[in-house]
Amino acid sequence: MGKTIKIILLIILICMVLLVGGCFVILGIMNHRNDNYWKYTETKGEIETKYTALGTYEVSTVEWKADGKAWQKYEVWYPSELKEGNDTYPLVIMANGTGVKASQYREVFRHLASWGFIVVGNEDENSRTGESSAAALDFMLGLNEDKSSDFYGKIDTDNIGIAGHSQGGVGAMNAVTEQANGNLYQAIWTASTTSRYHAGELNKSAGGWSCAPSEINIPCFMVAGTKDFDAGNVYEYTVGELAEGSAQGICPLWWLDECYNTIPGGVDKIIARRVNADHGDMLHSADGYMTAWFMYWLKGDTAAGNAFFGVNVEILTNSNWQDIKVDGRSNRYEYRMDTLPCLQQQNS
Repeated sequence: MGKTIKIILLIILICMVLLVGGCFVILGIMNHRNDNYWKYTETKGEIETKYTALGTYEVSTVEWKADGKAWQKYEVWYPSELKEGNDTYPLVIMANGTGVKASQYREVFRHLASWGFIVVGNEDENSRTGESSAAALDFMLGLNEDKSSDFYGKIDTDNIGIAGHSQGGVGAMNAVTEQANGNLYQAIWTASTTSRYHAGELNKSAGGWSCAPSEINIPCFMVAGTKDFDAGNVYEYTVGELAEGSAQGICPLWWLDECYNTIPGGVDKIIARRVNADHGDMLHSADGYMTAWFMYWLKGDTAAGNAFFGVNVEILTNSNWQDIKVDGRSNRYEYRMDTLPCLQQQNS
C-alpha cells in the first residue's frame, strides 16, 4: 500500500511540474507575441503592411520621475542615433487608457519610435482631462531647451502629435482643446475613445470625462473595433436604463459618426472600424495606420498619406476596415465598408 501511495504522489508531482512548466511556456509565447505584435498582426493593404512592420531606427528609452504627480514619471522612447547627430525628430505624446500605464504597452511606444519619432508616455491611470499629457509635453519642451540634456535641440517643435486609447482618447482630445499648450499639436489619433454615453454615466461619480470634438481644428483620425466591448448592440445615444440584453459599447459607431460630423468642416478627418477587433486590440491591430498617419502629418511622408488621401485611397479598399469616412485633402468620401459582400459574410 505504501509503495502504491508513493507512486501516486510521484505521478501527481510530475503532473504538477508539467502543468506549471506548460503555463510558463504558454506565458512565454504570449509575452513574445505581445512584444513582437507587428509580426503577427494581420494586414491587407501595402501601406498598412509597411507601417505595421518595425521601422529601421534602433530605439532607446529613458525615464524621469514626475515628483508629486499622479502620473509618477515620464517615459520616453526615441531613436538611439538622436544623441550623436544634429537631426530633429517629431514628438508624439501618448495618453493612457483607464488603469493602463505607459509601462504596460511599451512595445507600442517602441514601434512608433522605430519609425523616427520621440514618443512620450507616463503612468497616469486617469488621463481624461489631458493634464498629464500637457505636463509631458511641457517636460519634453523643457528638455529641448536644456543644454545639458540629450534632447537639447532634438525635438521638431513644428511637428508634434498626440494619440490616446479609450479614456486616453478623451484625454488626447482634451489635451488639444482644453490645455494651455494644446495649440502646439499638429495631428491627433485616437483608438476606442470613450463615448459620451459612458462619459455621462461616469461624470456622476468622476468629473472631466467629457470632450469636445467640435473644437478640434487639426487633422483627426479616430478608430474603434467592431466586436462587443467597443461596438455594443445599441446603435444610437440613449438616456436612462437600457433594455435587458442591450449594451452601449465603449466606442460604438454612432459615437464615431457623431464625432466625425461634429468636427468642423475643412478639418482633415477620418473614422474607421477594424473588422473583428475589440477594445483591447486596437493599439496593436490599428498600429500600422496610426504610424502612417503620423508619418504623413509629422514627417511629410507622402507615400504614407496615400493610405488616406489621393486618387487610390488604400483604407477604402482594405477589407480589414469598415464604416470608413474620409474628409480632407480635397477629397470627400462617405464610404461604408460593411456593404461589401466579403464583409457581410464576415459579419454574418
